[in-house]
Amino acid sequence: MAGTISGKMLKDAIISASLTLSEQKRSVDELNVYPVPDGDTGTNMSLTLANAMNELNLVSNSADISEVASRAAQAMLRGARGNSGVITSLLFRGFAKGLADKREAGCDDIASALEIGVEAAYKAVMKPAEGTILTVAKVSAQKSREASFMTNDPVSQWSDMCSAAEQALERTPEQLPILKKAGVVDAGGKGLVIIFEEMLKAFRGEPRTAAPAKNADPADRYAFTVEDDETVEITFGYCTEFIINVSDTEKKPEALREYLGTIGDCVVVVDDEDIIKVHVHTDNPGLAIEKGLTYGSLCNMKIDNMRLQREKKAAARKKANEKPVPAPAEKKYGFVAVAAGSGIVNMFTDLGADKVVEGGQTMNPSADDILRAVYSVPAEIVFVLPNNKNIIMAAEQAMKLSEKTMCVLRTASVPQGMSAMMYFDPDADPDENRRKMTAAAERVQSGLVTFAARDSSFSGHDIKAGDILALENGRLSFIDRDVTRAAYKLSRKLIKNLKGSAEFVTVLCGRDIAEEKAGELERIMRSKLSGVEVSFVRGEQPVYYYIISVEPSL
Repeated sequence: MAGTISGKMLKDAIISASLTLSEQKRSVDELNVYPVPDGDTGTNMSLTLANAMNELNLVSNSADISEVASRAAQAMLRGARGNSGVITSLLFRGFAKGLADKREAGCDDIASALEIGVEAAYKAVMKPAEGTILTVAKVSAQKSREASFMTNDPVSQWSDMCSAAEQALERTPEQLPILKKAGVVDAGGKGLVIIFEEMLKAFRGEPRTAAPAKNADPADRYAFTVEDDETVEITFGYCTEFIINVSDTEKKPEALREYLGTIGDCVVVVDDEDIIKVHVHTDNPGLAIEKGLTYGSLCNMKIDNMRLQREKKAAARKKANEKPVPAPAEKKYGFVAVAAGSGIVNMFTDLGADKVVEGGQTMNPSADDILRAVYSVPAEIVFVLPNNKNIIMAAEQAMKLSEKTMCVLRTASVPQGMSAMMYFDPDADPDENRRKMTAAAERVQSGLVTFAARDSSFSGHDIKAGDILALENGRLSFIDRDVTRAAYKLSRKLIKNLKGSAEFVTVLCGRDIAEEKAGELERIMRSKLSGVEVSFVRGEQPVYYYIISVEPSL
């Protein structure tokens, strides 16, 4: 039907957007306001879309647009990572609601679907700010509605919408001062513009398809992967690879290739001056190796049982696709915390966490990761501590999907999470625990010492890659060149914030801090910080040299 978007077109568009965003995620990551090594907006959006792409690869090209939109939205919701990923998933969830029961979509359908998505995204954010991905989405929806009155061609409508989205993105620094200070546009908004523009190309008949990496090894074309069709029989069971360091130059690679063809298939023999790389699928890898030895010595040998690989991958995929089932309740309360670093994980476990999901900056867990962790806890009510501002929305999304009673405490840092757990009362009711734990989290002062991942300019400061950055309660406090000095200065600032009520200082040492450096800082702090109890713990966390917690007296 003319003047509509079909299910196949939407499928191609989302897959195209996923492929392109995967390629450009680093450039989106680098738009992070602070040049700290946690600018993962593009990565989170890319992973969220990749979940939809994997799902859509299983959808028929003849499917209605309603099915395509629904399947994509469900996959994004479960795979949503970080605030940007959750907002993206909510936009597409609204899109799916607007296209429910539609075979194909016209201009009015698309405008309505975008409006529903924007409304859902704004509702999900506690304090929505203009100059973000939300603004870009809102302006896009408004332009889509306006264009629907002017044209019956949804591709033209989408083109007008993309132009409006790009203009809205360029205005984000004027709407959000922190962006202007950093000299960047909003990262989430940029990611959304990439998605919309790539979808437009697909709607115009130029969809992307996955392409093999440049300069890929010829043997990789024959590698067994989880995507292989399981209905295809594996004729020869062992994937055999090795490199020959040629000693007999009189022997020709062609003869080796011909021989391998008699004992297997998927034969690749690549010669390059004094080496030959061999790949073959065979039931007799020993014969291939013996033949190779007649040409010279062997190295980089690898033999994989492809039938066993297939069984394991199929089992893993089946388990991943199975709907998680809540564990039967054996107690009233349980805890799931998100943390990275063996020492920090142990601390949360010691404080009573039943399950610790690995994650934090640069590795935000998905809503599904959190949901599965919650379901594994044998408790009636499970408290979730995200311990990172960029994981809170994913945890709240998991709560909406959960059949088990969940309470997400909006802990934005590891110190907040630990302080909250110390105020848990097993005899109190859920609401009282939530209030007490939240109040405890809000009282603690959190400091982070990390490094600049790239050159940047922020609020009049010229930041060079490798500079030491001190973050005070999530905000850039100052820049230094020395890790020890920065950690000490930051500790003093956090103590000062509590106006004489500071009593406990806990320093979590990262995996990149040697014992000698940690010892040096500990000696300085113990000698110069009077009136507070100082504790040092090997947190072994990535990204941050030190995580500093300052708590007031009870």
